[in-house]
Amino acid sequence: MTIVGSDKIIGEGIDRVEGPHKVTGTAKYPNDYATADLCHAALVQSTIASGRILDIDTRAAESSPGVLLVLTYRNAPRLQRGPMTDLGAAATPPLQDDRVLHYGQHVAVVVAETPEQATAASHLVEVRYETTTPVLDMDDPRSPVVNNPWGMDTQRGDVQTASRSADVMIDATYTTPDNTNNPLGLFSTIADWDGDTLLIRDSTQWPHNVRRQLAATFGIPESGVRALAPYVGGGFGAGLRVWPHTVLTAVAAREIHRPVKLVLTRPQMFTSVGHRPDSVQRIKLGATREGDLTVIEHSSTSSVAMEDDDFEPVASGSATAYACPNVATRDQQRRLNIPCPTSMRGPAQAQGNFALESAIDELAYAVGIDPLDFRLRNYAEENPQLRLPWSSNALRECYIQGAERFGWSRRSAEPRSMREGRWLVGYGMAGVAYPWYQAPCQAQASVRRDGSGYVCSGAIDIGTGTYTVMTQLSADLLGLDIDRVRFDLGDSDMPVSPQAGGSGLTSALGNAVHAACQNLIQAFVGLVRDDPDSPLRGSTVENVTVTDGRIHRVGEPSASETYADILARNSLEELTADGASTPPAQHDLGMALTGAFGAKFVEVQVDTDLGRLKIVRIVSAIDGGRILNRKTATSQIIGGTVGGIGQAMFEETITDADTGRIANATFGDYLVSVNADIPDMDVMFVGEPDRATAIGTKGVGEVGLVGIAAAIANGVFHATGKRIRSLPITLDQLL
Repeated sequence: MTIVGSDKIIGEGIDRVEGPHKVTGTAKYPNDYATADLCHAALVQSTIASGRILDIDTRAAESSPGVLLVLTYRNAPRLQRGPMTDLGAAATPPLQDDRVLHYGQHVAVVVAETPEQATAASHLVEVRYETTTPVLDMDDPRSPVVNNPWGMDTQRGDVQTASRSADVMIDATYTTPDNTNNPLGLFSTIADWDGDTLLIRDSTQWPHNVRRQLAATFGIPESGVRALAPYVGGGFGAGLRVWPHTVLTAVAAREIHRPVKLVLTRPQMFTSVGHRPDSVQRIKLGATREGDLTVIEHSSTSSVAMEDDDFEPVASGSATAYACPNVATRDQQRRLNIPCPTSMRGPAQAQGNFALESAIDELAYAVGIDPLDFRLRNYAEENPQLRLPWSSNALRECYIQGAERFGWSRRSAEPRSMREGRWLVGYGMAGVAYPWYQAPCQAQASVRRDGSGYVCSGAIDIGTGTYTVMTQLSADLLGLDIDRVRFDLGDSDMPVSPQAGGSGLTSALGNAVHAACQNLIQAFVGLVRDDPDSPLRGSTVENVTVTDGRIHRVGEPSASETYADILARNSLEELTADGASTPPAQHDLGMALTGAFGAKFVEVQVDTDLGRLKIVRIVSAIDGGRILNRKTATSQIIGGTVGGIGQAMFEETITDADTGRIANATFGDYLVSVNADIPDMDVMFVGEPDRATAIGTKGVGEVGLVGIAAAIANGVFHATGKRIRSLPITLDQLL
């Protein structure tokens, strides 16, 4: 495929096009909307993790001032579970029976004239339970086992034989805890019915999924639901599903025939919109004395809710991370009485990479080879599972250029050999290979009589820069100045788009925008091909280019015409074209579709007296394919790095072992990285555009976080000689 346009705008680090709206407060988030007859909802949540509701007394709440409705399983309508998505099935509809499956489950919703009245009345609902002992530990024999979810286990070679014959073996167990997404914006929903038509404003990363799921839930056509989310206050994966509180808001609005607004509290965010599941991973690695990997065996057990299909293939990334002839990866889940997990930035790989890259570091020390040299020695020249060449892979360059930028050669090999005063100094690193993902997408492009462009798709921008990079791409493809193009998103009435997740939206949407703009230029050329008054008469789309709002015939500077002139002569106010992207098939291309790669280098310091861990600097070398905007892409890597520091040092959602209650569901107790924790960060991009698609992007949303935890843990080992195999890294582990 060819790329239309001059590429003048792409790659430039322009400011966010929506930035002025955000800093002036004119960008409206779901929580910002209100209508004259809007009423408000508050949730009642269970105080047990397992059992049944014996009685639920709503009389005091119903007689409380301003209360319009109290919904429980006794009076809620019967609802259907939504269809499967790329992320599994939708959550079980709320208030359908008397069962309680986790602490914090929604057992009632109160609707009142004001949010204060709804909240006050929610405290008056009295619930009596029959409690059963909850299953809260993956080692509990009562926990149901799900083996090989989605059939993603891998096998090649003979792992057992290779393990017996390896010169050097590592066999270790690594654990990662629950993390909670916690975007800054509290999730909120506003539902408004007009007959059988639903308008819903929701904190979502996938408007079209909201439309599809709610249509199925209420048994109405998809055309009867319009989901809007032009701005979302963050997500990190929490907005990838239609959660029960969204369904309840729509149910309440339908019951009282008025628009209803529900805003989750911060503690409710911990039980209502997912979390990164914990994991226990065992890794066996074998190598020759020269440092050649001979065996990788990676097995993982992670938690899932009692009735949910969420799955993260934690171990699967190890199948393609290195050149190794004998590999087995296995994943299983254990069902617990916990809230539904969901994707959180760098899903599966954030956990799996910590284990793999820590084990690789251990093996490098055991063999006696520098950790960087060990990784370079075992770099996979082709996809080792498919035996196909990569569509692009600059991981080797990430290692080499990142190490040079970081100054890895200054590292003393022996642990505890580098100091600054009382601080032990450590250098750690990790490699990252984030898997490829792309889903079908549609877009629409128009040029109007005034020569301006308008492009849209029902995608979402959760702060990643989608508005900006798609405006840049559209302007470049149409040959217009960037201030002459408007890109719109966040509306399910627009062309169908996949979710903002999995580092796949930029490629899916960008290729759809590419197709729409190319089809639009084709339509303009079709108008002038037989037009005797046009200097472009006889042109084809193959021999024209576009710049400065004009279509030019290649090699004939005088043969050009503006969009505006073509439209005016044909008495058209605008011309519009649709475009779509379909994920390529790797076997048709003869190459393995590849996502982003990266190498992370970290300098840590550890106080010998107090065990305090300090991150001094981080270098991230990233292969993200074609970078559409270096400024926003760099911000993505920096933001992901901050999340990686949180995963490594602070974040752990603590569930009470007896009751299932989340014990640290506030920002006072759930620790996240703050400015004082963040060091100097250096981001560099290497590599070339990916060959698999027209625009050559690969996505950088997840790759910034993955690898940071392992690099920090490996740096801690180099500094102290203590191998950390459990996150987060805490003071007691270092004393």
